[in-house]
Amino acid sequence: MESQNYKNHVRFYAPHHFVFLPLLIILEGMGIYKIFSDKQNQLAWILFSVVIFLIFYLAIMLRQHYALVLQNRMVRLEFRQRYFEIFGLRSDEAEEKLTFSQIAALRFAYDDEFKVFLEKALKENMKSDDIKKSITKWRADLHRV
Repeated sequence: MESQNYKNHVRFYAPHHFVFLPLLIILEGMGIYKIFSDKQNQLAWILFSVVIFLIFYLAIMLRQHYALVLQNRMVRLEFRQRYFEIFGLRSDEAEEKLTFSQIAALRFAYDDEFKVFLEKALKENMKSDDIKKSITKWRADLHRV
């Protein structure tokens, strides 16, 4: 396998990027053209164009939604793993009491602060924004979608 570099780091999914989306763009262009050239069926072409645009929009938004849902699952998994590494216990009980935003905020804290803020989040229901503001040594996450 070729090593990754700037020239080859972009990834494409051929059916999506080179078939489905271009086909929708072509159909949308055709629909807009027909709106102005086929006056007899103008309303039908307007409806056609609106439907194609909505399908195009939905395809793009669903792709982003799936990535975010997967990312949130990984944040939870990271929390469970970290909790186990620090405390040697399953995180089920703690995780049930925390909101997702609290769990996401805790990941920016290094282990020593993680323990403190986890306890505050559980006992005092510390808000995620307050957790983030209280972190003194920020643990960056540069891999979010």
